[in-house]
Amino acid sequence: MNDAASGIQQGEATAWHAVTGDEAIQRLGTNAAAGLATADVTARLRQYGPNRLPATGKQSQLRRLLNQFHNVLVYVLLGCGFVKLMLGLWIDASVILGVVVINSVLGFVQEGKAEKALDSIRNMLSAEARTLRDGEARMIASEDLVPGDIVLLESGDKVPADLRLVEIKNLRTEEAALTGESVPSDKSVDPAAANATVGDRHSMAYSGTLVVSGRATGVVVATGSNTELGRINQMLASVDKLETPLLRQITKFGHTITAVILVVSALVFAYGHWVEQLPFVDIFQAVVGIAVSVIPEGLPAIITITLAIGVQRMAERHAIIRRLPAVETLGSVSRICSDKTGTLTLMEMMVVSAVTADAAYEVDGQGYAPEGRVLHDGKPAPQDPVLDLMGRVSVLCNDAELRHEDGIWKVEGDPTEGALYPFAAKIGLARDALEATYRRADVIPFESEHKFMATLNEDTSGARCLLVKGAPEVILEHCNRQQTRNGPQPLDLDYFLQASDRLAAQGERVLGLAWLDDPGMASQSLAPSDLPATLVLLGLIGLLDPPRKEAIESVKECHAGGIRVTMITGDHKITAAAIARMLGVGDGKTALTGAEIEVMDSATLQAEVERVDVFARASPEHKLRLVKAMQADNQIVAMTGDGVNDAPALKKADIGVAMGIKGTEVTREAAAMVLADDNFASITAAVREGRTVYNNIEKTILFMLPTNVAQGVVIMAAILVGFRMPITTPQVLWVNMVTSVALALVISFEPHEPDVMRRPPAKTGRPILTGFGMWRVAFVGLGLVALTLWVFFRAIGHDMPDEVARTAAVNALTFGQIFYLLNTRYRVESSLSIKAHMGNRYLLMGIGSVIVLQLLFTYAPPLQELFGTAALPASVWPWLLLADVVFFLVVEAEKWVIRRWRAMKGVNATA
Repeated sequence: MNDAASGIQQGEATAWHAVTGDEAIQRLGTNAAAGLATADVTARLRQYGPNRLPATGKQSQLRRLLNQFHNVLVYVLLGCGFVKLMLGLWIDASVILGVVVINSVLGFVQEGKAEKALDSIRNMLSAEARTLRDGEARMIASEDLVPGDIVLLESGDKVPADLRLVEIKNLRTEEAALTGESVPSDKSVDPAAANATVGDRHSMAYSGTLVVSGRATGVVVATGSNTELGRINQMLASVDKLETPLLRQITKFGHTITAVILVVSALVFAYGHWVEQLPFVDIFQAVVGIAVSVIPEGLPAIITITLAIGVQRMAERHAIIRRLPAVETLGSVSRICSDKTGTLTLMEMMVVSAVTADAAYEVDGQGYAPEGRVLHDGKPAPQDPVLDLMGRVSVLCNDAELRHEDGIWKVEGDPTEGALYPFAAKIGLARDALEATYRRADVIPFESEHKFMATLNEDTSGARCLLVKGAPEVILEHCNRQQTRNGPQPLDLDYFLQASDRLAAQGERVLGLAWLDDPGMASQSLAPSDLPATLVLLGLIGLLDPPRKEAIESVKECHAGGIRVTMITGDHKITAAAIARMLGVGDGKTALTGAEIEVMDSATLQAEVERVDVFARASPEHKLRLVKAMQADNQIVAMTGDGVNDAPALKKADIGVAMGIKGTEVTREAAAMVLADDNFASITAAVREGRTVYNNIEKTILFMLPTNVAQGVVIMAAILVGFRMPITTPQVLWVNMVTSVALALVISFEPHEPDVMRRPPAKTGRPILTGFGMWRVAFVGLGLVALTLWVFFRAIGHDMPDEVARTAAVNALTFGQIFYLLNTRYRVESSLSIKAHMGNRYLLMGIGSVIVLQLLFTYAPPLQELFGTAALPASVWPWLLLADVVFFLVVEAEKWVIRRWRAMKGVNATA
């Protein structure tokens, strides 16, 4: 093997885009005309390995399944099940075990789907490549390519490895998956700047990208994991998945509850056994009763159901959730980092400006759709013959195809050319009629060397005209006149140069349109050199991938809800800043580029992400660093994307959001959520649902815990004070697993609160039980204790048997929960109206089912035998229900005091 080839693929040692093609050929020890010899190929294949992405080490299926059980809440649940087995309650134990198994299997399945992301990247590689070997061109398997191979590319080919281009003819490649740019990249053999980002390396063709037009010869400079695609694959494999805020909070909550239960149980056991001298079996059963009563064993099931309901609601809003906990994460998102192309914008080029010698026009509409208007000073433009001529050039000097399939407009060919058809339609011109009237006699195809396209057209009478479009500087060089409403006039060059600069400064891609009536040309293979210098300039048009109208409103809604929207794109800085201004992202002026990010250390970057909201020309590494910098500032980050370059950042973000229509399979597999309509507005809708889910989970906890606290305190009080048990362990299980879960399930269906998107997001690190939550649990818990004990001792005072008194106590506790459910639907707002309880159709169903169950619990002989209950006399119900109504009013009074206090202090009512 040639020594020049040794050490080719040593990381970033060689910036191949910055060296000349000849130098690359020399360094790689190859021959541009003959390629590598078979002996060289064999040696290099041994050294560098096959041109495929390595499979990363995966956990075994059994290990992944067992990991699903490694969760403190699962341990607590299993502990509850064990306790219930000890008590002989096989049905309850089976229910808990079923919840654990179902949750674990769901997690196992979802995690398996996520691992497909790496396989999706590997599938992007081309299967075959046309290569020069031993002086002849042959098709070989792409995995047999080695550095130094000479590869021949044609339109439609998928680039099989990273190539330094050495010879090109009108080459354009589709690199959106790597760079995020919405238009194909023009390629050149000239060296690029050493610090150029991937999108600016015009001398390179990268593995996995697509040749849109032209042909080229390139030398392989990197294969396999050393390609740009390979680096992204390695980054994706090395990014660790994050726990969601809810899972982190639940873990802490589970640890805290477990610790409290162990400490309290030990203290109560010690006191009862050694101080009160209670028998071991009795005190043990009592301590088990405390443990069972305090553990909210129904909580994991309720959380899972609440998340699942959120998934269904989000699916109705075109947001498909791939991992269940991601639903809740959306409710905590404080920063949305959005890719520009296809998410905030349509990923469809559109003519947005037109400048003639007489006027400047604006063009509205939605991407490639032909509906829209041409406006002058905000009003529909009057009939203008110059605009009609511009429309004629747009249709006839065009090689693209625009088709309407499955409700979507699709371009075959150059997106810029495709955008010219709807522009003509908005002027009022019909494409079919123009093409029938003006037959194409000859064409000068667009090539990057001369930067224009020209067609010679002939009408039905035989009259000819030359129609030209291209880069404005080239078109202006060939014009000596300008078209006006009154006919051709001498060219005002300064006017159009200034107009071109203005459109470019707005982030628009500028084209010049010109024509020449009766050019006197014969249609015999026109060449670029045949373009006359006497063209008549029609005007300039500016094209843009426009922002979605609904995205503008969604950005406003996010800002109102305390969510910061940030744009991270691979597109140019000027274009990114222009779109950001239209969307209201950032200050409309400040933007950072990938090259600037490259030289920043972590601390500097963390300071910059606090100041800047627009990042352009960002590579996969830059996007990943930006997400990490935001997370280091304790922000919950959502990252959107559609290209392979977005996948590592999507995986690292707290929630990754992929595009379902125009996104790659790689990003969809790496993401936690997929947008079925590729629309930023769907993210806002999903955030709204996520906040509602988060609120409902908080309400569920605030509903369930007071009951658990009340039950535990009642049993502890009986042990410490020495009176008979007001409620037995089986009765505790009944209240926990039947009534509280049935009622808590109603909260899962709670609708949006009106101001849910006007509140700030939940703070990072905020405990699942806040100071307010602990107060509410203690206040309501003690209220339920007082209610339960009052009813129990009132029944005892009326000489009722213990079984009747306990039945009355359980019913008081249960109906107290029903009234507290009405309280807790609104954390601090009033529940004292019928209207307040009309928004959830499951409310009456839940309450009705619990009432039926309680009547069975009280009067059905089998349940009386199982739970040790007895029928209540009719005289008990009035004062029992009256006590529950008083409890409801006490909680409402507490909410009223909190509202008044917050109003006086100026505290947000939802804080």
